[in-house]
Order: sequence, then C-alpha cells, then structure tokens
Amino acid sequence: MARLRGGIGGTLVLDAEGLVKLSGGDPRALSRAKLATIRGAAVVTAASTLAEVLRGGARDVPVHRTLTKVGVISIHAEQARAAGELLGRVGLSGHTHALDALLAVVAMAQPPPVVILTSDTNDMELLVEEPQRPRSERVAVVRV
Repeated sequence: MARLRGGIGGTLVLDAEGLVKLSGGDPRALSRAKLATIRGAAVVTAASTLAEVLRGGARDVPVHRTLTKVGVISIHAEQARAAGELLGRVGLSGHTHALDALLAVVAMAQPPPVVILTSDTNDMELLVEEPQRPRSERVAVVRV
C-alpha cells in the first residue's frame, strides 16, 4: 500500500471520490487524511474537483465541512494547457479525463511526497507517470 514516503510533510491530493469519501466518513479516507495531518502534509484538491461534487443542495453540507480543512488549489491557464497537453501525450480525451488531467497537473506540482486518493487508479497512474523521475519521487496513486 502506497503511503506518504520520505520524511515529514508532503501532500495528500483528493480526487472527487476521495473528497466525497472523506466527507462521508469513510474509514480508509479518514485514516489517510489523519496520517497526512500527523506527518505535517497538506491535504488538497483542485478547484475543478468542486464542480464534480457540489450541486448546491443540502447534500453538499458534509463536503463544505470537509473543505474547511482541505486546501483548494486554483486552476490557471498554464495548468489547463498542461492538462490538455498531458491528455494528448497519454492518448485520453473527454471531460472526465480532462478533470482527471487537471488534478494530475495539480498533484505533480505539490511538495513531495505526493499521494493521490482516487477511485480511478488506472487513468490516474497513466496521467501522473513520470519515468524520468526516480520512483521514490513520483506521485503515488492509492485507491479509496
């Protein structure tokens, strides 16, 4: 099981499912977030993830409560371009993959070690693959 490697610090990145499960009290997601906090790691998500999970109703309350403890990384034009280019390099397309690519670009820019908590490990592993980096410095992808 992948974990925050190396020393203290790093970043736990939540995709939509990771954020929803953390908000819903899922034991695995809670355990990952607690470990990250103990280690002094940041827990973050991309602003684009909010569009995936928020619908403007009472069901959003747990997510909003969780977001008081989670950093939300803004998406800028440079990151959007990088996400599009990333999709081209790995041969993916479509809006779902575009949101995943935005999250991948955000994750790869965070202080290491970086762990992404996701339900879509196959696509995310493809998107964050950086063979030029030593394995110990690559983004780890963990199923939630």
